[in-house]
Amino acid sequence: MKKLVSTLLSLIVAASFGTGAVLAAGDSEHSKAPEEQKWSFSGPFGLYDKGQLQRGLKVYVEVCAACHGLDRIAFRNFTELGYSEDQVKTLASEYDVTDGPNEEGEMFERPAILADYFPNPFPNVEAAAYANNGAAPPDLSLIAKARAATRGFPQFVFDIFTMYTEGGPDYLYSLLTGYEEAPHDVEITEGTYYNPYFLSGLSLAMAPPLSDEIVTYDDGAPETVDQYAKDVSAFLMWAAEPKLEQRKSLGFKVLVFILVFCCLLYLSKKSVWSRVDH
Repeated sequence: MKKLVSTLLSLIVAASFGTGAVLAAGDSEHSKAPEEQKWSFSGPFGLYDKGQLQRGLKVYVEVCAACHGLDRIAFRNFTELGYSEDQVKTLASEYDVTDGPNEEGEMFERPAILADYFPNPFPNVEAAAYANNGAAPPDLSLIAKARAATRGFPQFVFDIFTMYTEGGPDYLYSLLTGYEEAPHDVEITEGTYYNPYFLSGLSLAMAPPLSDEIVTYDDGAPETVDQYAKDVSAFLMWAAEPKLEQRKSLGFKVLVFILVFCCLLYLSKKSVWSRVDH
């Protein structure tokens, strides 16, 4: 029996180290694992930093929206970032959306309203690919969750209780700040850019999108690539998990209820069986 338990433990430990190695190594010896960052929304009691989310939206609108859509987010959702309804209406009015048909049976353009979803910069995937050397930029609505790494044993056990959410934003931050010159022993396709954090290889068609002072902040935050990357990564986490705070709050209440309920069940059982004559 002891030998069996020892063997199982060895297999579990080996599997856990193996998983970590895969996540760190990626597709090549040059690939890098995302750099872990501190996020205000991490942990079971983490909350979004509304100021950071507003800055992230600004970076998305002024930089990312030129190529990437945000199809699952409506303009009305931006009121959750601390903006007033009038401010969001003003933002929406800067975009045109296709509506119709009108009385003549034709589609027409009109300014967006709160109920409209954020418009995609391209009419379809084919047009997006044609405008970007054959690589259609992905929609960013769920990118923070889509790029979240599943951690191996024993981390995933604790992730259930700590509500681990940092993996996706860590990847986005690392990707946005990870562009560098390709090593001499690495060949990349012409027209692509070397980035060791890219999950699908070592190079991608997207040029480095951020540079210092490319976006002006109104709150005095540093206008650097590092700050831009953190802010837009946090914003995209919110886009993927807009109800994260409510989910964590409900989960904590449920755990407290289960704990109290278990205690009551134990006390009831003890009280009932104490009257049984042994």
